[in-house]
Parts: sequence; structure tokens; C-alpha cells
Amino acid sequence: MVDPEQFARNHTQPMNAIRIDVISVIPGFFDSTLDTGLLSIARKKNHADIHVHNLHDYGLGKYKQVDDSPFGGGAGMVIRPEPVFACIEALKAEREYDEVIFLTPDGKLFEQPMANRLSRMQNLIILCGHYKAIDERIRQNLITMEISIGDVVVSGGEIPALLLMDAVVRVIPGVLGDSESALTDSFQTGLLDSVYYTRPSEFRGMKVPEVLLNGHHSKIEQWRSENALERTRQLRPDLLDHRVLEELKKK
Repeated sequence: MVDPEQFARNHTQPMNAIRIDVISVIPGFFDSTLDTGLLSIARKKNHADIHVHNLHDYGLGKYKQVDDSPFGGGAGMVIRPEPVFACIEALKAEREYDEVIFLTPDGKLFEQPMANRLSRMQNLIILCGHYKAIDERIRQNLITMEISIGDVVVSGGEIPALLLMDAVVRVIPGVLGDSESALTDSFQTGLLDSVYYTRPSEFRGMKVPEVLLNGHHSKIEQWRSENALERTRQLRPDLLDHRVLEELKKK
């Protein structure tokens, strides 16, 4: 569970822009996202410095080969070690990296505390897998952190990489227009967020809860806290401590 006050204190310290180097066999996948939306805003504000590297630039032979069939047979192709080693070693020759991340189904589940921690780092490398797998020697010798976005398989690491970068960059101070917005998101306190309403106060007979209209901020905060807890109990009880669940059952 994240302490929002401590998180806010940690993120008020001066910091340089985070640099993220992404390695992919399809670098064009990132073009539109990096030029629009939150990641684009972070780059323009100099809070994030994101570079995408084409693994084929380090490929072998005339056709810049980066993959081959697996020893022992089987379906699918495996990314060879030589291009990945060459790319990462070239990057490391220019600067030190806090983590070299590989996105894989058998990595540690990506959750908000991890995003918060990564947002405080200076330099990250993200390796996007593709095809069937990557050569195990890459994982054993280069990768320092393996991350999973959940129990699902997608066609490559590019989509998980975008998810990871968005989650990390958005909690960097100054990226969002509202500095408190990220601190009240779901999972920052270990709970889902409360529900929200906006104008009109009544729509097709559906009314906004009166407590949200009275301007009494302490009562509003209490209502939102209770609503967040109740929503978490109903929708994601796995997020709650067993003692909290027992207390809720008594009510």
C-alpha cells in the first residue's frame, strides 16, 4: 500500500528528466503514441527523454537478421543474442542504467508501487520481445528486471512497453496538469478510486449524491474514502488486507 503523503514528498525533490531507451524489432510502432498524448507532453516538457532503437540496426548479415529457429526444434523463432548484446552494450558505453527491463509473461506483475519506484530512476532500458522468445543468455547476462503486465500473451513487447512508460511517466511531477491527480488514482492507496460525477446534478432522473453538492470538503473526502473502500470490497477484494475484510463483514 502506498502512503500518498510520503509519495508526494518523494516527488517534490528536484530531478532530471527520466531517459528511457526502448529496443524493438518494429520501432515504427511507437511513432504515433510518442507524438501524441501524455508521453508527448512529458517529452515536450523535458520530463521524459524517450529513444526507440531498431534492433535490426544491429542485425547479422546482408538482411540484418535478428532471429533464428530454436535449438531442439519447435514452432516459432527466437531472438538471437548477438544483436541484443551489441545494442545494449552500445547504450551502456554512453551512460549507466538503473534497470534493463524485459517484458515477459513470467516476470513480476506490474503494479502501481513498481511504477512509482521506476519513476524516480534516471535511465532505463526496455527490451521488447518478439517472435516465440529471446535467447536465454540475454536474460541471464543483460536483464536486471523482468516485468509482466498480466496473465495474457500479446504479439510483442511493444504494447506492454507503452503501458509501462505511460504508468511511469504520468507520476513524474509536472507531467500532468493537475499535480494531485496521479496521487488520487486507483491503486495509489492500495484501493480502487471512488466514483465521480459532474454537471448536471440531475440527468434523466438520476441525481448526484447530495454530499458532493454541499461544499463540505471533509464530508466529501470521507464519502469518497468510504466509497473507494466499498468499491474495492465488491470489485477487487484481493486488494484488501484480510483484517480489513473482516471489519467490513461486521458492518
